[in-house]
Formats: sequence, C-alpha cells, structure tokens
Amino acid sequence: MSSRGRLRIVSIAHPATSSEAGRLRYRHLASRPDVDLHLVMPEVWKEFGRTITAAPFDDRYPVHRLPIRLPEVGPMKWYLHFYPALRRLLRELDPDVIHLWEEPWSIVALQAQMLRGRAALVLEVDQNILKRLPPPFEAIRRFVLGRTDHILSRSPAATDVVRARGYAGPVTPIGYGVDLATFAPAGERPTRIADAPLRLGYVGRLVVEKGLDDALEALARTRSAATLSIMGEGPHEAHLRQRVKELGLGARVDLQGWASPAEVASFLRGLDALLLLTRTTGAVREQFGRVIIEAQACGVPVIGSTCGAIPDVVGEGGWIVPERDPHRLCRLIDGLTADRLELATCARAARTNVLARFTYDAVASAIETACRAADMSRNASRMVQRQPLQASR
Repeated sequence: MSSRGRLRIVSIAHPATSSEAGRLRYRHLASRPDVDLHLVMPEVWKEFGRTITAAPFDDRYPVHRLPIRLPEVGPMKWYLHFYPALRRLLRELDPDVIHLWEEPWSIVALQAQMLRGRAALVLEVDQNILKRLPPPFEAIRRFVLGRTDHILSRSPAATDVVRARGYAGPVTPIGYGVDLATFAPAGERPTRIADAPLRLGYVGRLVVEKGLDDALEALARTRSAATLSIMGEGPHEAHLRQRVKELGLGARVDLQGWASPAEVASFLRGLDALLLLTRTTGAVREQFGRVIIEAQACGVPVIGSTCGAIPDVVGEGGWIVPERDPHRLCRLIDGLTADRLELATCARAARTNVLARFTYDAVASAIETACRAADMSRNASRMVQRQPLQASR
C-alpha cells in the first residue's frame, strides 16, 4: 500500500474512450474508499471505421485524455498506438499499480512496462486463440508477460494463451459489466397471445463469422412463423439481404443500423430471445459476447452457439446449439414456440445470471483484488531484496 494511504492505480485503456460501455466500470472502481484511480485514454480513437472523441462523462476521478501516435495502421489495426506524454504523466503520478486494458503484444503494453518504475503491472486479457504473432509482436508479448505481476483473464482459454506464452503468475477471472440503469426489463411486459410468433433478434456486426446465415436457414425450415430482427452494420449486409429474398423471408426478417444504447435496450426488450451464433475460425473465437449480458439484463434469454466463451457467459439464461447447425436451431425454435413456459423460466434465469456475475461492481471488485495482490507481492519482493543489505550492517 502506498504511503499516501490509498492504492494509486493508473488504468490505461483505449476501450474507455467509449463514454458508456468502456467507462462505467471505472466509476465503480473509483468509488472504493481505499482506491485513488487515474484513467488514461486516447483523446481520439479509431475502430471499425468509426472515429470516437473522448468526451467528459460525469467523471468523478481524474481522467487523462492524451494524444496517441499510430492510432490505426494496416493489418495490425490499433495495436501500434502509444502515448508520447505517458512518461511525464507516470513520473508525476508515481502509481502503485498500472492496470492495462490492452493485449500484452501491443506497443502501449511495452511502453507501460518500460516506464513502470516501482509500480506493479496488471494486465487484462481477452485473446483466446493461441497463434504465433509476426515480429516484433511475439517478442513483445513474451517480454511483457514475463514481467507482469497479475493477469485479469476474460476466460479460461485466454488464461491458457498467456500461460503458453510464458506467464507463470496469479490470475483473477474478470467478466464484462452491463449498465443496469439502461439495460433493464420492461416495467410491464405486454400480454402475449399464446400462439404469437416467436420474436428473435441479433445485435452486432454483420460479418459472416456471426452465423446469421445459419439463423436464416433455420428460420426458413421452421414450422412456426418465428421472426428475426437484426440490428447492426457490416460487410455481410448485402449478402444477408439477398438470402432473405432467396429464402422467401421478406415478411419475417428486418434489418436496421446501429443505434444508441437506450435504443438497443428498447430493441432487446421487444424480443423473446437473442441469437449469438458465432462460428469458430482460425481467426475468430468468441471472447465474451457483451450483447449476451445486455439482453439478459433486459430479461431476455439467449440462444448461443458453442463458440468460445458463449456457453459460459449464457449460463442458465438460455440455450446452446452447435455451430453451423441450422437443423438443431430450427428444432429449438419450434420447441420454444410450443413451450412458452420454458421461455419464461429462462428469461428469469437470464436476469439472475447477470445480477450474480456481470455487474460493474463485480468488474471493479476483480480489478481492485488483482491490483492489491500485485502491489502486495511487489512490496514483499522489495522487502526480501533489502534484507541481506540490512543484515550486513
């Protein structure tokens, strides 16, 4: 613990540029009485074709919006960015712990490692596919992981990846949080007609890996009149619209673009179940699936695939079907259409799953626990290093 009496944590996180999904966790962390939090983020961030400016967001703790270099470069996307002003800031703040919500091969992770001074280093990792990275990123990953004090891991598979690349220290699991003020059940759900069509939905990027082709194939095979509403944008949109026409689903499928979090929540509340049918590829394995917990927070169960972390995140609040299996999905849709009691039971379990595991307070607790453990371990190591010198006097 710092002589200041509070644990000073500097968290460096490009996802925090998003004023809601990436920032709310820090409000809960900063509210801890023994935590002195400073948040570092890019003042401007580019991702998936969007440019995001870091705006004030009812911040109740110091936020440092800093310029970055190399924000988006070629196939390495955002992993090359770094902060020219970080050295000066870390010298001024003298943190006990640096927490990085960045992958260990990123240049900013290397920069933080090189500039850490006396601070412990805590890394939050998502990558759940073990693959050899091109130079110099594989060397950077091994260097950073070999000097990291504590890992916050999104999944057991993500833990396996850092272990395989040389990390031997402690690991604390961490999920994502959901804004329960925005994503909440409707005050009173309208009475449904017993034989009304099942309302299915999807929210996310429109890319082939998300398995929406499987959803359309299943819908075309069902005996029921289930519908599918899709919210999102991406390169697969034109193909999906064409498949809707080819399968004769024009009256049962609709597509719309991105919307605000409040509009997403309203969209989700209008569903009977959300679909997330991600397909595993050499480059894709679902790391978490944030939309799962957004839907469940609204009291909407989820039909997920077996890809990556999806089954664990869904928990008891939904159903799991094999990847690329429209037939099994079709059978499930017909079964749920006939058994609305099971649908209602899973809807209650979905909300319970979120409240038990995926609140922002749970995320803040995981970060604080890891940071305290890392600080204590580093202090203990320094004490051991000093003892021989003291004994020789």
